[in-house]
Amino acid sequence: MLDTGELRERFQQHYRIHPYVIVRAPGRVNLIGEHTDYNDGFVFPVAIDRATFVAARPRTDRMVRVVATDLNDEDLFSIDQIERSNRAWRNYIRGVALALRNAGHTLLGADMLIASDVPRGAGLSSSAALEVAVGYTFQVLNQLNITGEELALLAQGAENTFVGVQCGVMDQLIAVFGRADHALLIDCRDLTYCAVPLPPSVAIVVCDSHITRTLAASAYNQRRQECDAAVRALQQWYPGIRALRDVSEDQLAAHQHELPEPLRSRARHVVSENRRVLQGAAALEAGDIATFGQLMNESHASLRDDYQVSLPDIDHLVTTAQSLAGCYGSRLTGAGFGGCTISLVERSNVEAFRHDLAQAYHSATGRTATIYVCRASDGVERVTDIARPQE
Repeated sequence: MLDTGELRERFQQHYRIHPYVIVRAPGRVNLIGEHTDYNDGFVFPVAIDRATFVAARPRTDRMVRVVATDLNDEDLFSIDQIERSNRAWRNYIRGVALALRNAGHTLLGADMLIASDVPRGAGLSSSAALEVAVGYTFQVLNQLNITGEELALLAQGAENTFVGVQCGVMDQLIAVFGRADHALLIDCRDLTYCAVPLPPSVAIVVCDSHITRTLAASAYNQRRQECDAAVRALQQWYPGIRALRDVSEDQLAAHQHELPEPLRSRARHVVSENRRVLQGAAALEAGDIATFGQLMNESHASLRDDYQVSLPDIDHLVTTAQSLAGCYGSRLTGAGFGGCTISLVERSNVEAFRHDLAQAYHSATGRTATIYVCRASDGVERVTDIARPQE
C-alpha cells in the first residue's frame, strides 16, 4: 500500500503547504459476472488492497490543479470551463468535476496530488478508483451531501459521457461500497447489494498478463451495442423486457435460432452469466468453494466462445491455472482482450501456484506475468483528515 506520509510530503513539496485531506479508493477484481452490469444484471466483485490516493486542499477560487505523480504530468482547468483534454487521464478528473457541477453541486477549486498502485490497463478498474477518489475528494472539500449510490452514478456518468467508455456501474459501486474480507453481490438494476464473506482458507490470486488492452474500449462499446440489439430483437416475443437481465435461459433457447449472430452468442453469455453469478454467490455463502470454482471455469469458457473477448495467451493462463494444485477455478476478469485473470487458490498452495503459473506463462509466451495475492478491502474512505487551518 502507498504510504500516506509520503503523499503528504509530496503534496507539501509541490504546493508548499500540507494537504487538508487524503482520500483512498480501491481497485477491484470481479470474481464472477462479466459484462452483465450494463445489461442490468448481477455481479460479484471485491474491492482489492490496491488503491488510488488523492491528497487535496481547497482553493478559494474555481481553478483545479492536479499533479499525477505516477505519470509525471499535471493539469489545470477551471470549474466554469471544463473541456476534454487530449491526455486521457485528465478527462477522468475533469469529467467527474463536470458531472458534479451538472448535478447542481457548487464546487470551489482544489489543489490535488494523485498516486496509485492499481495497475493501469490491467482490468482492475484503475479508472473507477480514480473517478471515485476524485469525486469523494470534491465531496469532502465542498461539504457536499452525496449518497454512495449518487457518487457511484456520477462517476459512471463521467466515464460514459465525458471519457466515452460505455461502462456499467459495477466498478464505481464496488469502489464506493467495498467491504473488507467480503465480496458484494450487486444487482445493477436497483443498486442493492449483499456482502458475502470470503472463506479465509482461500486466496484471491490475480495474474496480470501484461497484454495491453488496446481493443478493450472500442470492443466494449461494440459488445454493449450488440446486447442492446439482442434486446430489441427479443422484444418481438417478450415485449416487457428492458434488458438481457429480464430474459431467462428457457426464453432465450426458445428463440435463439431466430437471432442472427453475433447477437445470439452475446445474449447467451449474458443470460447464462447472470445465472452463474446467483449460483456462485449462494455456493460461496454455503462454503461450497468447489462449485464456485467450477462456475468460474464455465464463465471463462462463455467469455471465450460466446462473448469473444479472450485471447489465446489469456486462455493459456486460465487453462494452466485450472490445472495447478489447489486452484478451485480461474477466469478472465475485466473487459477482456488482455489484462488479468483471477483464480481462487487454497492458501497452502499459493506460493507454488504463483511460481508454476509464472513459469508456464513465460515458457509459452515469452512474457513475464505479474501475480498479486489480493485481499478484499473497504471502499472509498478518508485516510487522513487534517483540520482545516485558519487562513
